[in-house]
Amino acid sequence: MRARRFAIHPAWIIALVTLLTMMGSAGFRAAPGVLMHPLHGEFGWPMGLMGTAVSINLILFGLTAPFSAALMERFGVRPVMVVALILIGLGSILPRWMTEPWQLIACWGVLIGLGTGSISMSLVATITGRWFVQQRGLVSGVLSAANATGQLAFLPVMAWLLTTQGWRAASTTIGVAALCAVPLVVLFIRNRPEDLGVRAYGATESDPPASVPVQNAAKLAVTTLRQALHSRAFWLLAGTFAICGASTNGLVGTHFIPAAMDHGMGEQAAAGLLALVGVFDIVGTIASGWLTDRFDPRLLLGIYYAGRGLSLFALPTLFSDSVQLNMFAFILFYGLDWVATVPPTMALCRQHFGERAPIVFGWVFASHQLGAAVTASAAGWIRDDRGTYDLAFYAAGALCIIAAAVCPTIHAGRKQLTEKDAENVHSTVGELQV
Repeated sequence: MRARRFAIHPAWIIALVTLLTMMGSAGFRAAPGVLMHPLHGEFGWPMGLMGTAVSINLILFGLTAPFSAALMERFGVRPVMVVALILIGLGSILPRWMTEPWQLIACWGVLIGLGTGSISMSLVATITGRWFVQQRGLVSGVLSAANATGQLAFLPVMAWLLTTQGWRAASTTIGVAALCAVPLVVLFIRNRPEDLGVRAYGATESDPPASVPVQNAAKLAVTTLRQALHSRAFWLLAGTFAICGASTNGLVGTHFIPAAMDHGMGEQAAAGLLALVGVFDIVGTIASGWLTDRFDPRLLLGIYYAGRGLSLFALPTLFSDSVQLNMFAFILFYGLDWVATVPPTMALCRQHFGERAPIVFGWVFASHQLGAAVTASAAGWIRDDRGTYDLAFYAAGALCIIAAAVCPTIHAGRKQLTEKDAENVHSTVGELQV
């Protein structure tokens, strides 16, 4: 095949199916905030316990990501995506029969953590890195917004199902949605442009083809981390991205609805507000991808973190028993910033770490999830101890201001690893292939 025989470049089909897959797997990201109060009411489990289940999920989510990128190098994108979706489906459907806390941890924490970690932002980095040369920042922004898009699609439906059918129906819906994405992956996903006889979108003859498979994915992931640890840029990106996770998935994504309900707001109203965050995040993340193609990603990150920190400082004063105009202002401002940090962080990984950027970004994303995991658990225990989430919101805001100050100090990338590191990586890849 040649590229001119396709009416639409296959890269856009791959990107579309990846978007739908990530949307289907994003349902659980919306689940804890909606399900925590019903589970507390039925089983009497404390918020801290359920926050701990989410923490385990986020830790596995993060730690799986770099190995997932390496497994995609070894076995291909399609098999990893299929297995991940099946794990998410099982982890969402099985809780309808649970009676003990360990079962919640096994499903929410282990099964869904492994599944969602396998098709996280490492998948975005892999798809955009292999299939796109032009419009890479824009596509990474669109795919990064898939989590918010899934949240937008699931939250109102889950809140309605919870009210009319109970939490078991809501949880089952997440699992069914994830399993429905499996046929799309099997039919349309391909590992590399060369599999279809085409170049990546916008690539020329001088651009190298996608990297060839390696035989020892786990070793490659660990070796890449060991080399990245010598880079100051890696530590700064990992640290700031941990703050990103703490201030989004770990705090607002998990605890916004319970916090709103503490002030007398109805669950459906709170879920609707969180869904609106997803609406504005789609716009913000796509715009961030467009901006990343044109401006210094370090400057963009500084602006994003500063804005997020200020909005979190204001949030505790905005809660009430009804939806006020100032809360809508927070939703707009915070929503535009929710995942806007992903495209510039991914771009900095590409600039500093070259062809190993998807795996390095997987480790950076692992720090994001570790930050989210600590906050998801800590915020729940703060709520149990103090009866309010205010301290958690103020602490997250302060961390964001620190990240805003740190990001501009990251050295400009050179579009590749240092010469020594590049030689080490190529040597390692060659050894693994042999």
